[in-house]
Amino acid sequence: MLGFALAAWLVAPIAIKTLARASFFEMTAPVTVAASYASDLQRFWALKIHSKNELIEAGVDMARLNSKYSFSVQQNDELRVEVGRLQSLLKMPPMENFKFEHAQVAQRDFSGWWQRMVIRKGSDYGIPVGAPVVYSGGVVGRVSEVHAYTSVVQLTSDPGLRIAAVVDGDTRPISYQGGENQVFGAAKGVVEFLPLDVYASGSAPKLLATSGLGGVYPPGLTIGRIIHVESSQDGLFKTGEVELDPRLSELTEVTVLVPAAAN
Repeated sequence: MLGFALAAWLVAPIAIKTLARASFFEMTAPVTVAASYASDLQRFWALKIHSKNELIEAGVDMARLNSKYSFSVQQNDELRVEVGRLQSLLKMPPMENFKFEHAQVAQRDFSGWWQRMVIRKGSDYGIPVGAPVVYSGGVVGRVSEVHAYTSVVQLTSDPGLRIAAVVDGDTRPISYQGGENQVFGAAKGVVEFLPLDVYASGSAPKLLATSGLGGVYPPGLTIGRIIHVESSQDGLFKTGEVELDPRLSELTEVTVLVPAAAN
């Protein structure tokens, strides 16, 4: 029966496979989302058992952070006004605007073939396929699938993800790609077409950031650190190993940059 089912699946039309896959994902999505909400509820009751002194200390720390972030927001507003003034003086086209859509992580799926996560927002919040996903440390990945109220995010550690990048302090574009990662190993990637005059090592790493080319990611977002480089087979460029932030495997909330054109 298993062999018959496999043979039927192999000869089935693409449209039927796509419909079956989407239907299966929508049927299992409520279980994934429910487990995520249960985890949130568990953390809530875990916090309830803390003593009043611990809560008071946490409140004081939160007040300090709120004061710091309020000042940062004020500075950002001033910088945004200044950028708009300079753009009008130089007659530069405005940068592409994004709507920030924050989403909770419902599930992580790490294997030798792919690196991805499921978030608790989908087409119900206007999230499009291909939208960049970020967090405080830089790039998380991009949205690869969108369903009714969940989305699949392809992480920067996934071998199928490529990003146009630059080395910090250099404007020459290079190519980044997710690496072949072990299930319980540190996340990493590879970089190609590095100029021959770029050097990096574990003791003197180079910061890798998005270049803005391709129109997917805004420029200047951190991808990782180049910790090793070597000459490519043709000797015209270098290839390198990129160390990604270990927080990628522990994220509980991310931000989707929804292009203004998609709203």
